[in-house]
Amino acid sequence: MITDRGRRSRQETRQETWQRAVLLTDDGVAIEAAYEPFGPLAAPPAEPPAEPPAEPSPSAPAAGVSGPAIVVAHGFTGALERPALRRAAAALGGHAAVVTFSFRGHGRSGGRSTVGDREVLDLAAAVRWARRLGHRRVATVGFSMGGSVVLRHAALYGAGTEAGAGAGALEAKRGAGEREGAHTDAAVAVSAPARWYYRGTAPMRRVHWAITRPAGRLVSRYGLRTRIDARGWDPEPLPPVAAAPLIAPTPLLIVHGDRDPYFPLDHPRSLAEAADPSSTELWIEPGFGHAENAADAELLDRIAAWATSRA
Repeated sequence: MITDRGRRSRQETRQETWQRAVLLTDDGVAIEAAYEPFGPLAAPPAEPPAEPPAEPSPSAPAAGVSGPAIVVAHGFTGALERPALRRAAAALGGHAAVVTFSFRGHGRSGGRSTVGDREVLDLAAAVRWARRLGHRRVATVGFSMGGSVVLRHAALYGAGTEAGAGAGALEAKRGAGEREGAHTDAAVAVSAPARWYYRGTAPMRRVHWAITRPAGRLVSRYGLRTRIDARGWDPEPLPPVAAAPLIAPTPLLIVHGDRDPYFPLDHPRSLAEAADPSSTELWIEPGFGHAENAADAELLDRIAAWATSRA
């Protein structure tokens, strides 16, 4: 189910559309999303329009849509309208159309954050929307928590899962929902953790406090506009490092900074070691910190070029 709002302008003979939508996930959570078309005449605003006029439903392919789309999954406490995500979307938009969205419990999306578990359903809804807009090839790019979601989504909705591949198939039966149109053609995980419950750095200890303690969830809700589900995981979701070998033959890029304050380099290296080497690349970026907040235009440009060439 999709409800859609958008803004349309015409320059010369081309019609370009900036669209807002509310996407309904397989488990019934309303997710806010935005679409930025690709092209020199598609000049989206710095921020998504707050109240654009109504547009028709994008269930049918839009006229003139071609080329790949990149669906961007933000990090924990991020959101569609946050400046770091808007900057990343603008850089990625130099290569392809871009879909951004707020995970459940973030921004204007409904529900509560499960910190990487059921967020796979949010990403699947955004990928389906990109395809309904007319994009036959879709790449996913995720940062930090969004990177772990990209990894698990590529495993659960990919060829390996459909063939019945181990733990991925078992988790898919638990609630991955309808797969049609939800798969990715290339996956990029930036600053992603390899395993759950990591507390080896001070920033991650603060994150765990925010997630597991009532006072931390209160601070997250009112200070960071992030609503966290207090019930925890039941059962525990497939860890990213266990998802990595299920992604092939989908192309996978793992990007990590050597100055990441959250996850040290054993995380990206263990992900790369677990994944299929014939379809996986690992970039260790000198001087790069963590996720979309630290990614500069040059790195984002290279990521977009890789994603669009593989997708």
